[in-house]
Amino acid sequence: MAQRSGKITLYEGKHFTGRKLEVFGDCENFQDRGFMNRVNSIRVESGSWVCFGHPDFRGQQFVLEHGDYPDFFRWNGHNDHMGSCRPVGMHGEHFRLEIFEGCNFTGQCLEFQEDCPLLQSRGWAKSCVNAIKVYGDGA
Repeated sequence: MAQRSGKITLYEGKHFTGRKLEVFGDCENFQDRGFMNRVNSIRVESGSWVCFGHPDFRGQQFVLEHGDYPDFFRWNGHNDHMGSCRPVGMHGEHFRLEIFEGCNFTGQCLEFQEDCPLLQSRGWAKSCVNAIKVYGDGA
């Protein structure tokens, strides 16, 4: 398995204020680290991260790349709930992705092993994707 690394700093207040939590790897429950499940700003200092609305890597997911997110509207327009996060594979690492036309991984399927900026260039005539499988350590 590829080594996942990076650093993300979570702040209770908007614009990088209030208590903060620095994370360098998988963090399955912010409360276990003394941090409440309210995140109002984030600074991704290195790597790419997937953050979850609930502890134990559950709930709505948000993929955040390097940069500053001064308020939760930058990654989630609904609320400031966040309970866990973990780094994801970096660009250039091996991954495989399958997209499906239908729910429950049915219908037309298209497989990728590299970036694809335009699905139609690969023969995908549909207007939407209803299921995705990600293999390896990618996002």
